[in-house]
Amino acid sequence: MVKAYKGLANLIALCVALQASFVALGWFLVMGDLEDGQTLAEGWDYNIGHILHSIVGLMLIPLLAIALLIVAFRAKAIPDGVKFASFVLLAVVLQVAFAFVAFGVPAIGALHGLNAIVVLGLALTCARKAAAVEGAGAHAGAPATV
Repeated sequence: MVKAYKGLANLIALCVALQASFVALGWFLVMGDLEDGQTLAEGWDYNIGHILHSIVGLMLIPLLAIALLIVAFRAKAIPDGVKFASFVLLAVVLQVAFAFVAFGVPAIGALHGLNAIVVLGLALTCARKAAAVEGAGAHAGAPATV
């Protein structure tokens, strides 16, 4: 279960990094369209960057965060594993809430961006805690060196 915990935490961190790439892609595509003379008219559809950002942020990351918390209850060897997995899930819930609120109050979008860094940091902390347990287990069976 420690490996599953570490893997899920690393997947969440990877998805957060991808989210930054997807949203950048989306807005650079918009800026390119605007430079080409297109306008953002009512009924404008999102581009591939925005769509990928939405799918990963609204579906994949929340599912991974829930799975991390479930696995945390079985990975008892990880110190504070449940606590930090809970923090990840809470930060992900806030992230989704900030995204929806930002459509009505654009300044909240800044919190959405900052909280992404919090999600990343928490996920990496979880992965590091699991790696420390793995490392301690690997060294426990090794012969002592003088």
